[in-house]
Amino acid sequence: MLKVKSENRAFGGVQGVYSHTSAETGTDMTFAAYVPPHERGAKLPVLWFLSGLTCTHANVMEKGDYRAACAEHGVILVAPDTSPRGDNVADDDEFDFGKGAGFYVDATEQPWAKHYRMRSYIERELPALIASSFPADMSHQGITGHSMGGHGALTMALRNPDRFKSVSAFAPIASPLNCPWGEKALAGYLGPDRDTWREYDACAMINEGTKLPNLLIDQGTGDDFLKDQLKTGLLALACKKAGIPATIRMQEGYDHSYYFIATFMADHIKWHAERLRRPV
Repeated sequence: MLKVKSENRAFGGVQGVYSHTSAETGTDMTFAAYVPPHERGAKLPVLWFLSGLTCTHANVMEKGDYRAACAEHGVILVAPDTSPRGDNVADDDEFDFGKGAGFYVDATEQPWAKHYRMRSYIERELPALIASSFPADMSHQGITGHSMGGHGALTMALRNPDRFKSVSAFAPIASPLNCPWGEKALAGYLGPDRDTWREYDACAMINEGTKLPNLLIDQGTGDDFLKDQLKTGLLALACKKAGIPATIRMQEGYDHSYYFIATFMADHIKWHAERLRRPV
């Protein structure tokens, strides 16, 4: 059952925060959803925003500056949490593993496997709840995200090409197989066999023949994580070899923060809206 934690009027629509008991994670989960103004009975396209390390639903809701653009273009934005939470959920002392760092995988290693099922939660469980609880046109969905959430957006789109009609990301972790954040998370959640990690690596998936319908990436040149963690160049190369129509914009001087995200958020929402209005 969906529980309303808060609802506030914004740009003619409603910014809400909601919770429910998740069968996938075995915990209560919280998410944010903005529903723009619309005519009674209308169904609106849905844009998913997946957040990065240490974040909850609240980071993009409070700092992302998306509501005006969503209201203008008639797009629902859904922002899930980044991991299961609760006193009984396994955790780690580091910021890049455990709570707030679910990496959008279904964990297979203990003690993580019991609750860390963010892939199934976002690919199956939460969409069903959105479809039944909001004026959502689930035949017109896009996905975006930041950093770890950009990794999640890319890999979920690659696994679900019939679901997502548009794909973008802000400074995504493009190849977890080739960066310290990814190696730590995937080894911890999935075990030491690197072959099992490949379905969570966008570059590996593209190199193996999986396609995206389109792609927009914004990446700051002043991002401290660009060289060692994000691997934007590997993504650009993979898309070029695969013939994927990718627009990868290197934004001069921008860093990894929500100041960067907020600057280009309206561009991304407009870009998604243009593609989500097309006939299926």
